[in-house]
Formats: sequence, C-alpha cells, structure tokens
Amino acid sequence: MGKGGMSHGNAGEAKDGEEENMAAWLLGINTLKIQPFKLPPLGPHDVKIRMKAVGICASDVHYLKTLRCADFIVKEPMVIGHECAGIIEEVGSEVKKLVPGDRVALEPGISCWRCNLCKEGRYNLCPDMKSFATPPVHGSLANQVVHPADLCFKLPDNVSLEEGAMCEPLSVGVHACRRANIGPETNVLVMGAGPMGLVTTLAARAFGAPRIVIVDVDDHRLAVAKELGADEIVKVSPNIQDVAEEVSQIQKAMEAGVDVSFDCAGFNKTTSTALSATRAGGKVCLVGIGHGEMTIPLTPAAVREVDVVGIIRYKNTWPLCLEFISSGKIDVKPVITHRFGFSQKEVEEAFETSAGGGNAIKVMFNL
Repeated sequence: MGKGGMSHGNAGEAKDGEEENMAAWLLGINTLKIQPFKLPPLGPHDVKIRMKAVGICASDVHYLKTLRCADFIVKEPMVIGHECAGIIEEVGSEVKKLVPGDRVALEPGISCWRCNLCKEGRYNLCPDMKSFATPPVHGSLANQVVHPADLCFKLPDNVSLEEGAMCEPLSVGVHACRRANIGPETNVLVMGAGPMGLVTTLAARAFGAPRIVIVDVDDHRLAVAKELGADEIVKVSPNIQDVAEEVSQIQKAMEAGVDVSFDCAGFNKTTSTALSATRAGGKVCLVGIGHGEMTIPLTPAAVREVDVVGIIRYKNTWPLCLEFISSGKIDVKPVITHRFGFSQKEVEEAFETSAGGGNAIKVMFNL
C-alpha cells in the first residue's frame, strides 16, 4: 500500500481537538461515499499535506463506472483521486527542503528505486509502482494525505493550487512530447480535444511545435482547442468508414506533412486516422487508452516507416511543468471548467458532471 492511506473502515476516534480525516471512497459501481480515512504514521522522509485542489481524471470516471481502467481492477473499497495539490501541515524528521505552510503539487506515484527500470531512470515503468488511486492504493481526494517529501514540489508564488493540481495531467502531455521528440520543426496532429488532448496541445506548443491541428467530434471542445492555440481544428465523425476522407481534410489543414500524431483518445478510429495521416518517417504517440484491444492498419504504416510509441504515466516532469506555468508559456486555467466543494452531494455532482461530458473539460474540487 502506498503512503496515501491505510485501510477502509472505522478510522477510530479523532484525538481531542483534531478534525477526523475524511475521504471520498469508491465502494462500488457508481457509488462514492465520504467517510473516515485513517492515515499511516508519518515516516522520517514523509510529509502530511492538507489537500486543497484535486482534479477528476478520466481514469477516476472509469473506475466509478466500471471498477476498472485498462488492466487495473478495483477489488476492494478505495479512496479515489490523484491530480492534486495542497499545503504542508507536518514534516518528517529527515525532511529538509519543505516546511509547514509550503504549497506543493504532488507526483502521485511511488516507485521502488531498486528494479532495473528505476535504476535506468524510467521509474514510470516500475512494476512495483504504487500510485494514488491505482488499485489497491488509495488516492488523494481527502482532507489530508501522507506522501514522500521528494514527490512534493513547492509551487512558485505565482502558481495557484489549482494550477499545481493540473501539473499531473500536464505531465502526461510533457512526457508524450519528450517521447515524440517534439521541437520547433515538428508539425503536430492531436486526436481528441478532451483534457488530455488539450494539455498535450499546450505542451507541444511549449516545446516549440510550429503548427498544431486538433481533431474531435465535439464542436465545443474544438472551440476550446482553438482558444488554447490550435492553429486549425477539424471536426470528424465517429464512423470509421470516414477515415480516408478525414485524413485528406487533416493533411489539408496542416498545410505540410504531419510529423507527429498524438492519439489522445485511443479508439480504433482515432489510431487508424493518426497512422494514416502521419507522413512517411513520422511518428504516432499513443496517449489515450480508449480500447484495450484495437484493429488498426499497421502494415501500411510500417511500409512508410511510421514509428509507434506508447506512454505510461510520466517521469521527472513536475519541475518543467511548474516552469512552463510560472513563466506563462502554458496557461492551464482555461481547461478548468467546473469547480465543486467537498461534500457528499458535491462529490456526486462533480463526477456526474465529469462523466457527462458536454461543456465539462476539467472538473476540480476545492477542499
């Protein structure tokens, strides 16, 4: 179990004068309940953080609706949430760089630092990764959590707690741009204008991409993408039969070859479109996981030497995300469309809003 918490059930009596720690527990399909959450003891290298901003991720919605996301299955009650920032309340005896009152963004995954992948620096691939709200590890939609100090990053004075929480989804976009080697000569196609597509667009621009085309089925999300800086937007249909025609529209909108395509949706159609639209010798980066298995036209892509890379989580991204936000190179605020407090009613409404789509992009809790 990770540092986020210990176990479900009776948290015991709070000490006199102390507020009982409460969290949003996923108890079953479409069943969330705020109830006590007993924290583990504070280790020498840990900090206790009062949560102030927690975002809802698509994976949280998947867990709520199906009790699973990809190969991760919720088998017992679990505290949900992992996009988060808060204020340090207590530090362990060996913590030197953080003090109570510091505002921090939390990187949610604790890797083992012993396996070969960790030693190679690819700790995001650690087989023993313990990450907030990845079963069976508890998440961070709670009054307080305990977490390793070296995974808590102090926020610059001009970065808000909400922006700090947005470092987690932005980190996925930053990691994708690194994997795809985005730079000033890379024309980028983004499939999907949901939260992940939008932060990937922001990251690609910050990495220097000169032209970005973003594709979606939804007019509102495309309008937001345009406001966030996409050079062109292309509305497509959900029908896979339309791929060839839509590829022509995308290539026309790009006005040049598509060097890198990011599939931020992960469906048969979006991946097929990305593979077909990318120029010979280009690259497709798979960011979203919509389908566990897909039937896609790999052979035509292979004979054009289109490389396909995947990503999972992120590594060493928080400092760069904070630099991008602090410097103004990236503005994540427009992505946050809805805000809720931390009551039973508001937690339920927030997840309904996020799951419902519509005008909702990033839904944020203010605790």
